[in-house]
Amino acid sequence: MKKIIGAFLCITPLLVVAQKTKEEVVKSIDSKYDLYAGTAKKIWDYAEVGFQETQSSALLQKTLTDAGFNVESGVAGMPTAFVATYGSGKPVIGILAEFDALPGVSQDASPELKPIPGKTAGHACGHHLFGVASTAAGIAVKDWLIANKKAGTVKVYGTPAEEGGSGKVYMVRDGLFKEVDVVLHWHPGPQNNASAGSSLSNKSGKFRFYGIASHAAASPERGRSALDGVEAMDNMVNMLREHVTQETRIHYVITRGGEAPNVVPAFAEVYYYVRHPKREEVKATWERIVKAAEGAALGTETKMSYEVTGGVYNMLPSASLSKVMDKNLRQIGGYNYTNEEKAFATKIQESFTGTVPKIESTSEIAPYQVSDAGGVGGSTDVADISWVVPTAGLSTATWVPGTAAHSWQAVAAGGTTIGSKGMIMAAKTIALTAIDLYDSPATIAEAWKELKKRTGDGFKYESLIGDRKPALDYRK
Repeated sequence: MKKIIGAFLCITPLLVVAQKTKEEVVKSIDSKYDLYAGTAKKIWDYAEVGFQETQSSALLQKTLTDAGFNVESGVAGMPTAFVATYGSGKPVIGILAEFDALPGVSQDASPELKPIPGKTAGHACGHHLFGVASTAAGIAVKDWLIANKKAGTVKVYGTPAEEGGSGKVYMVRDGLFKEVDVVLHWHPGPQNNASAGSSLSNKSGKFRFYGIASHAAASPERGRSALDGVEAMDNMVNMLREHVTQETRIHYVITRGGEAPNVVPAFAEVYYYVRHPKREEVKATWERIVKAAEGAALGTETKMSYEVTGGVYNMLPSASLSKVMDKNLRQIGGYNYTNEEKAFATKIQESFTGTVPKIESTSEIAPYQVSDAGGVGGSTDVADISWVVPTAGLSTATWVPGTAAHSWQAVAAGGTTIGSKGMIMAAKTIALTAIDLYDSPATIAEAWKELKKRTGDGFKYESLIGDRKPALDYRK
């Protein structure tokens, strides 16, 4: 088959094709470029944080319902989670769709730092693109199944609160992937890559200290500072850094520290993340952090409680599936900037420090690699799925090359045609990969054999969040 490259033109949705071949599937996705780009821009505008993505989730659900999917909403105890299903029988292919934004990164679609007045959140990880591309891929696969009278089921999973809320973990825990044969996903990024890589396991939670309020000048001896408890804990944890494994990462922010300097704080809160390539190390380090919190409360004569708000495994990449994904990504190919996009990207890169990649790298596909050692610096709740179902993903250049995730530069590019072009690339690649897997039961069987070998005999999934209900208020 010839290399398939979308023209990314404003083609009207009226050009409907039968979608019997992979070429026709690609043309069909291209024909709906305006629709999907517009949908992504709406979710970019909504910028709803974890478990509060009411409008974003509703828009994706409507798009799938209008396309003929049966949508079940509010699954796994999460109001914004959903599963959209079409077809019957095996194989069952799941496609993940995210849509939550991040707090504190409001930004206009501008190549210069320009927060949007009145807004605090932004899509600094590109999940507005993630959800729409996955939805587009699911619809294209559905149309292909119909056109070819194929048996099989496609499921699009609307997964909220990836950013620290561990939405997918609750879906795994509730058995929503039990009948699924493979899972496909993607993520926005600064380059095109379908390598099989790992991620960091992560556990997060909020530590709350309770003291006694008093006048800080007139009667300080009568007060017990909750903020002292937080700061004592933070000091101990910072000393702990010398005595953990080199790969361990510990992050925290003080979310509540008191109301006024002349009032001894009666309440203070600190929000912690712990990461490591192995979940066993994460669990062990978390236990030591809890001890630091207990010691801090004892030493400051305050009381402490903590709530685990999130916890995810490290990713188990599926080489069997990733090879198929990489093949299709190379078949689709990258894209080039228009003159306007190039000017935007050049201006964005002026805000970077150090060496930056060439702008033209959006037309390239990164070399394929397989690695599950060390992670890639970030964490994802997709990882939990990868321990129970063979899983493969990719990233596409939705940001200017060299852009860091969770930055204003990522928000800016994600609100332009740069983001939309990368999104359409991802939709095509996922759709073609699913088609290949429907036609290749042997590849699916190989992926399951690989997964069982890696998890080991007797593996039983147990989430890092225990039996707690979804932390629906963790962003409030």
